[in-house]
Amino acid sequence: MRFLIVRTEIRSVADTDIAAAWAGGGRLRDETTAPEPRRQVVHAEDRDAALLLARALASVGAVRAGRHRVKVLPIADPDPDPAWSYRWS
Repeated sequence: MRFLIVRTEIRSVADTDIAAAWAGGGRLRDETTAPEPRRQVVHAEDRDAALLLARALASVGAVRAGRHRVKVLPIADPDPDPAWSYRWS
């Protein structure tokens, strides 16, 4: 399985937005409708390589200061091998 490692900027949120999301039971951030701005994108072929790259990106000063975050996202293979499936039948 391939992985996508993304370093994004963290959007600031106003206190009124937090209160509205809390009161309404909604989500504060919805990545499907409004993703955070990307700063850096890297691909990896396996999980170990993805975690190693994520660790390297997490050492960037902006990530350590809390202005950016690192995300590791699995990318589905176009033709997965059924022998390696994790679903129970």
